[in-house]
Amino acid sequence: MKTYTVGNIKVHLLGHASTRIVSCTKTIYIDPYILPDNSPKADLILVTHEHFDHCALDKITQISDDNTQIIAPEGCAQTIKTEMTEISVGKTIDLDNIKITAVEAYNIGKQFHPKGTGVGYIIDIDGVKIYHAGDTDRIPEMRDLKEKDIDIAFLPVGGTYTMDIGEASDATRDIMPKVVIPMHYGAIKGTAADIDAFKRLVKDKAPEVEVKVL
Repeated sequence: MKTYTVGNIKVHLLGHASTRIVSCTKTIYIDPYILPDNSPKADLILVTHEHFDHCALDKITQISDDNTQIIAPEGCAQTIKTEMTEISVGKTIDLDNIKITAVEAYNIGKQFHPKGTGVGYIIDIDGVKIYHAGDTDRIPEMRDLKEKDIDIAFLPVGGTYTMDIGEASDATRDIMPKVVIPMHYGAIKGTAADIDAFKRLVKDKAPEVEVKVL
């Protein structure tokens, strides 16, 4: 498994949209759906929306213990069926010096992810800002993220249910993170072959941004 490291933070793309962030003191998962069998327990789990490939109870249970905290939008409560902290767009939760802010994530012209049902996350941890877009198209609100000085952006590229590689490269230009990591491909929609094309598009549209494929 490839790892990208910045400062004290290590990030892993486990597959699909499943992401692990590890600091000196915390292990954070986002949308655990694809998990290695020996995955370490989570201090914090963030879920972007209620769909089975993002809010998977068996996987959440696999990496949870008595100290694990779960943050998710309201629609996930029926699946998770345990104590969780609800979050909505615009809300920031400060947890052990980690700031978690929920931002918009939705489809335009598609019925899969209506506005108001899911979120993306900005995680500010140990001075590193990580944006996980969730399941979304390129949306106007992404232009506001350029002011956030995002270090790492996880963007979906698979198409059909989310942005495709063209939209994702435009979104990269909107956000201008230091590093963009493509996700949400290979498991349900999109293939690894798309990633070479995505890299070329980002190089053309936002050459200052480094593409990391994990």
